[in-house]
Amino acid sequence: MGDEPEAIELPRSDLLLLRLLAEGLSPDEVACRMGLSGRTVRRRVRGICDRLGVATPIQAVVWAVRQEMI
Repeated sequence: MGDEPEAIELPRSDLLLLRLLAEGLSPDEVACRMGLSGRTVRRRVRGICDRLGVATPIQAVVWAVRQEMI
């Protein structure tokens, strides 16, 4: 993973979403905690992955941890 994205700003709500995924919650559990639908959470996760240039939610979580954002 040598081509990691440079410093990218993520909104607090996206960081919360990634933090909850990092804690092991499913997208539906994250949705319940954040008062969103499961579909909305999945769409937001896809958007985060696209912005970060990663393929999976796990890679997005790893990126955020390495950037010390979560």
